[in-house]
Amino acid sequence: MTDTPSGLHPAAFTRANNDPDRSFYAGRGDSTQMDAGARTAVTALYQTALPATGVVLDLMAGTMSHLPAEAQLETVLGLDVNGKALEANIALTRRIEQDLNETPALDLPDDTLDAVCLCDGFAYLTNPLAVLEEVNRVLRPGAPFIITFSDNFIAQKAVALWQALEPADRTRLVTLLLDKAGFGDLDTGEVVPPEDLTAWNDTVHAVIGRKKLAA
Repeated sequence: MTDTPSGLHPAAFTRANNDPDRSFYAGRGDSTQMDAGARTAVTALYQTALPATGVVLDLMAGTMSHLPAEAQLETVLGLDVNGKALEANIALTRRIEQDLNETPALDLPDDTLDAVCLCDGFAYLTNPLAVLEEVNRVLRPGAPFIITFSDNFIAQKAVALWQALEPADRTRLVTLLLDKAGFGDLDTGEVVPPEDLTAWNDTVHAVIGRKKLAA
């Protein structure tokens, strides 16, 4: 076998369950594996990292987009393989039913989005570099791509490499692929739940990249 465009072996992105994602997720409820506290932490991150207005795309949106209640966004696009989950997501103003593993190309114009979010979905991308390159294409120069994830995932659908890596190495993988896709100003961090907050157990890892400004 040859390497993927990311420079990693194709076997790195194989999955235990090869059933079509549409049918697999149609039989599930909310696909996120984050607990309520972790979701609150994602919302807090969005409060500081998202623009106050504009057009935002939530990739693999599921039933919740974790956007701050006070956000005054012009348009919130939600993309997911599960149409029922999209319909349940009340934060969205437009819904796109699409399997990124089958079709990584985004049917959106160049340089039009003010931010893109991907919460708790990176583990399931079988060709992540292609998706990241598409995100880079549709973002406006300087706009952020915010990727968050916890240490939990759906084992049947998470790719082999993601499952083999420790959390810190998963962050390094995301950073490496963002760099290969052309993003700059890469920033990483994590939010650990306070010891006295029993409703929150998951650490939230975040990686933010920005589309480079034109030279």
